[in-house]
Amino acid sequence: MSVKEELIKMLNRALELEHAARIQYLAHAELVKGLNAEPIIERLKEIASDEAKHEEIFRTLIGSYLGGVPSMSLAEVHEAKDIKEILEVNLQGEKEAIDYYKEIYKKVVENKAELPYVFETLEHQIRHVIIDEQEHVAELSTLLGL
Repeated sequence: MSVKEELIKMLNRALELEHAARIQYLAHAELVKGLNAEPIIERLKEIASDEAKHEEIFRTLIGSYLGGVPSMSLAEVHEAKDIKEILEVNLQGEKEAIDYYKEIYKKVVENKAELPYVFETLEHQIRHVIIDEQEHVAELSTLLGL
């Protein structure tokens, strides 16, 4: 399998993770109730919006830069019942996404020579998504009091 094919496969998995995360955040936002619910609902919806932006980035990298076909599938979603569980399940998902996106980033950097006309864009965009996800980890951790 060529480096481009490997990256298309990896980025499609990332796209599926982002699809699932967006849906999960929006669904979880509807479950938050009680005192101080509004700021948490707003933050979950804001993170969902970030995930939609990540979806677009991954679709563009797959289609326009690597010549692949973006996935329309969805990764596994996780249900939660209360605010604490919602925050915990999403925090875990963000950490798993970061770990996976770092694998993609490493693959891109290690294969720079084989990606002469797309390397900088791939490297920049994937790094940008990782930074956003790290911000989500910090925010969810703060909401959990960690």
